[in-house]
Amino acid sequence: MAKKGNRVQVIMECTEHKNSGLPGTSRYITTKNRKNTTARMELKKYNPIMKKVTVHKEIK
Repeated sequence: MAKKGNRVQVIMECTEHKNSGLPGTSRYITTKNRKNTTARMELKKYNPIMKKVTVHKEIK
């Protein structure tokens, strides 16, 4: 039986949008390597609701 790979899908959610009180959420799905990136990821992505680039953090 084959081993599972090191790549897993993670969900990124906007942190600024959560604190702003606006309705809705901005989420992205991406992949990361479990062995190389053990800590939670943090990327700058475009938030279409706020119409600007914001910080998105990995959620569980």
